[in-house]
Amino acid sequence: MEYLSLYDYLKRPAGGELGREVAQAASKAGVKLQTREVDNPKYTGIVYLYPKDFLDFHFRPVDELPGADEWKMSISDRQDYDDDLPF
Repeated sequence: MEYLSLYDYLKRPAGGELGREVAQAASKAGVKLQTREVDNPKYTGIVYLYPKDFLDFHFRPVDELPGADEWKMSISDRQDYDDDLPF
């Protein structure tokens, strides 16, 4: 099984917020992580590595989410809806 850091997978720094989001999703899913030590001019420390299959699933396009077709339909149906709310 191939394990990748978010940087390797995204081809850019992920940032703290996205890193926490992915780590939390992996924890909820029971995904086993690996770590790697990094030492370069921009970052020194430990990075988490995730199975590539998990990252592919986590970052899949919205169109592939369950119920995506129904969601798109319900949003387009609501365009003309006026609920009399002041905002």
